[in-house]
Amino acid sequence: MSSPQPPDGLLEVGRIGKPHGVKGDIFITLTSDVSSRHEVGASFVVLSGSQSRTLVISSVRAQQDRFVVHFEGVDDRNDAEKLTNKFLYAEPISDDDALWVHQLIGSTVVDVDGDTWGRCVGVLNNPAHDILEIEGGLLVPVPFVESCDGATTVIRPPAGLREALLGE
Repeated sequence: MSSPQPPDGLLEVGRIGKPHGVKGDIFITLTSDVSSRHEVGASFVVLSGSQSRTLVISSVRAQQDRFVVHFEGVDDRNDAEKLTNKFLYAEPISDDDALWVHQLIGSTVVDVDGDTWGRCVGVLNNPAHDILEIEGGLLVPVPFVESCDGATTVIRPPAGLREALLGE
């Protein structure tokens, strides 16, 4: 299931899972590692057709790799079931040191010497660390990223990485 287009100015940050119990608690999985996204008071927008709704966390607890939350106004299982599989959208959070997937994808990747590697077409989730996917199939580990301003991503790869990736 592909996610709908995020509302203007918002980012997709997670997804609602199945209800938990009968009092409106529900599982959510977040794609964001920003801790304020899983705290009481965090708010999200969900879409239902052409309508949007704001949900605010009133209680939360971690459970394995997801969270069990109670949203204000979602007080029974029927209300929770209506939210199952909805995507969660939220305002971007300003952090000058963070790398944001929405800025990396589509940016031109250049190394610190000024050589252009290509356009970033994806960010692959990898257990050790995320990997930039550059058009043409080059894969560059995110720890080599120095900066990204949304248009240009600057990387500092170890000597010989490009040649090794290209088989030269």
